[in-house]
Amino acid sequence: MIADMTEPNAQPGNHKLKNLVVVIKGAGEMASAVAWRIYMAQIRRILMLEISAPLAVRRRVSFCEALYEGHQTVEGVVARKVDSPKDVAACWKKGNIAVCIDPEWTLSARFKPDVVIDAILAKNNLGTRMDEAALVIGLGPGFVAGQDCHMVVETNRGHHLGRIITDGRAEPNTGIPGTIKGYARERVLRAPGEGEFTAARSIGDTVKKGETIGTVAADPVRAHIDGVLRGLIRSPAKVQAGVKIGDIDPRGDARFCHTISDKARAISGSVLEVILRVFN
Repeated sequence: MIADMTEPNAQPGNHKLKNLVVVIKGAGEMASAVAWRIYMAQIRRILMLEISAPLAVRRRVSFCEALYEGHQTVEGVVARKVDSPKDVAACWKKGNIAVCIDPEWTLSARFKPDVVIDAILAKNNLGTRMDEAALVIGLGPGFVAGQDCHMVVETNRGHHLGRIITDGRAEPNTGIPGTIKGYARERVLRAPGEGEFTAARSIGDTVKKGETIGTVAADPVRAHIDGVLRGLIRSPAKVQAGVKIGDIDPRGDARFCHTISDKARAISGSVLEVILRVFN
């Protein structure tokens, strides 16, 4: 049964995990991995807040797709779009994650969350404060543990990926994608200019180097390597020059398009550990 949202929250250590209210800012790939992980740990009162037209690349594993389709399933976990605060409790009661358009995060305070997780990955803090909940977690660069959140989780690939930072900040953004089979920047498809992106291929397609994946205005977006199109933003969509619009996986396994990545699993596991440190 969903508890009365007007009642004050318990303090850390006095709360059953299954009763925790968790607000996640963002519903893209990394935020969705976090939501999936804590949901699988029986923490299921999850509200994800998104902009009105998110452009996730790895759409098959991003709960923000629920804003377009009404619902989205990631590895067996279902998220549903909610249009008003009164729909959130009903969504939870059905065992689903709630996803709502709320770019200003106005709903967060209304639900008196125990945990707030900023998983936008904007590389800068866009306004998250440590007083928003008993536990506030920031993912990646832009947050200072002990200043604007309680803990920060490292998102940079390498030895420290997933490290929980209790004092200080994460490593700065390198701008270099993770390397798969020796390819890094070559894997990523970026808009050659400003304009409307129109896709010519779909997620899961096998593509060859030089093949046109889509166009931005009149300019073609071509694959730089052979592989499987693991991610692609929705089409049509207005984009800025240089924005990431696709991701090619040189391993060539289309099954990877529909499953959470190794990086996302590592980060989400650390987020779950932080919650357990405080509330278990």
